[in-house]
Amino acid sequence: MRTSTIRAWTAVHKYTSLACTAFLLMLCLTGLPLIFHDEIDALTTAPHPLAAVPAGTPPLPLDRLLARALAARPGEVALYLSFDTDRPVVNVTSAPAADAAAAAMHFQSLDRRTGAVLPPRAAGGVTQFLLRLHTDMFLGLPGMLFLGGMGLLFVAAIVSGVVLYVPFTARLPFGRVRFGRRPRVRWTDLHNLLGIATAMWAAVVGLTGTINTLSGQMTDLWKADQLAAITAMGGKPLPRAFSSVDAAVDRAMAAAPGMRPQFVAFPGAAFSSDRHYAIFLQGRTPLTQRLLVPALVDAGSGRLDALRPMPWYMQALLLSQPLHFGDYGGLAMKILWALLDLLTIVVLASGLWLWATRPARPRAAAVAA
Repeated sequence: MRTSTIRAWTAVHKYTSLACTAFLLMLCLTGLPLIFHDEIDALTTAPHPLAAVPAGTPPLPLDRLLARALAARPGEVALYLSFDTDRPVVNVTSAPAADAAAAAMHFQSLDRRTGAVLPPRAAGGVTQFLLRLHTDMFLGLPGMLFLGGMGLLFVAAIVSGVVLYVPFTARLPFGRVRFGRRPRVRWTDLHNLLGIATAMWAAVVGLTGTINTLSGQMTDLWKADQLAAITAMGGKPLPRAFSSVDAAVDRAMAAAPGMRPQFVAFPGAAFSSDRHYAIFLQGRTPLTQRLLVPALVDAGSGRLDALRPMPWYMQALLLSQPLHFGDYGGLAMKILWALLDLLTIVVLASGLWLWATRPARPRAAAVAA
């Protein structure tokens, strides 16, 4: 590699790293406990125990559970109905209007066997605080997009670091750390070794994190593209009374054997059209349960209008969200993610130290003399 090329890549690596390292350190530090958010929440905000019922007790109709939830919130409309994966519990999200802000939404959980409204779970506490700091720094969309930009700079720093690894370590055996040399040499070797060892993981986490920051824009694009095309297929205006939610879910499941509903979005909600029930179906394996397939059922007639996979950009988003936190392979994968996160913190911190302790360049006058 030519000297000018090395200098160009060095400049890219230095300036992209300096621009994003402080924020990446914050993301790595907040992301470490978030990898284990399920385990932390289970210890700090355990769900209310369910009543004991005879074995084989059938679940109550969804329509009945929905009516009970809305009866407790006069004047509100249903937005979402979701299903717990590990308990016979259905969750109803309601609000004064379909386009209400998140702060105006109300969440209720009901036992599907008895219809009892369960006491609300305690607030997310520390994990909820860390998640807000990790996703948008409490700045909303501007903060989210800013961190997405930092993610792209991080990926550029990784690529440039990989390019520079060979010319900077060509004379050393792979993985060698010269512990007998002065501290700056030792930390340079460690920085290079840990950087190349974690490069692939760091690039995956950086890219998935950047994709996650665009979730709102991707959802809006899906609604304006695929969802709008389905809605434009025709149909009568939505009547005042909606058809049965149970019938809509049954119709969707009949059209997709082997899948189960994850949640239902009601007409007007963010993930549905103005006149459809959007029943989001998931598979039963760790991978297929992330790739949701929406079934759009006309809320007036109960007619199944469409059942089709989401476009590639929405599938990329759905896969990126759990992959970012290692939420695919159980506890073993989470532990691996945590170890790689810790190594990345060392890489980032050592890079800052190496820059801060760099030798001072001689002044031009002294060089000329």
